Amino acid sequence: MRVGYVRCSTAEQNEARQLKMMEEQKVEKIFIDKASGKNTDRKDFKAMMAFVRAGDTVIVESISRIARNTKDLLTIISSLTEKGVEFVSLKENIDTTTPHGRFMLTVFGALAELERESILERQREGIKIAKAEGKYKGRKPVAVDEAKFRAVCARWRAGEITATAAMQEVGLKANTFYRRVKELNL
Repeated sequence: MRVGYVRCSTAEQNEARQLKMMEEQKVEKIFIDKASGKNTDRKDFKAMMAFVRAGDTVIVESISRIARNTKDLLTIISSLTEKGVEFVSLKENIDTTTPHGRFMLTVFGALAELERESILERQREGIKIAKAEGKYKGRKPVAVDEAKFRAVCARWRAGEITATAAMQEVGLKANTFYRRVKELNL
């Protein structure tokens, strides 16, 4: 069976171009995710991996659609190979049934990982510049009644309640709770 895997990073992105390619490839079953490719924790990706059987071929528009880092890509290809499933990436013209195809897959996987890391680096640089210019201030702090927070912390420090109970009372997660404790020197 010819199995297609389509992925867009966000719900706003359109998968029409990838779906057209799948139609042209006469794909019989398509799995679609609208999620980041930073890891393999994607609903339809997992369903596709469970679905494919020996003799099937997984087809993707490009390797960046199935994985964003070399380790994940090679793990995916290894899993497919163990199942007797072929892998084809249209953009890079990669077919894992050949040694040349397997070599090219490794090279392109490394390039996809480099691209993702470059995007993240540019994003961090942009945020740093925006912060320096006063245009980016991060998330707004969680609003907490300071008097109630101090009272709950006093009970916690006195051993009357656990830290978990204190966090529940003030409605904060652990990292925010402890950061506030530190900021207020409690």
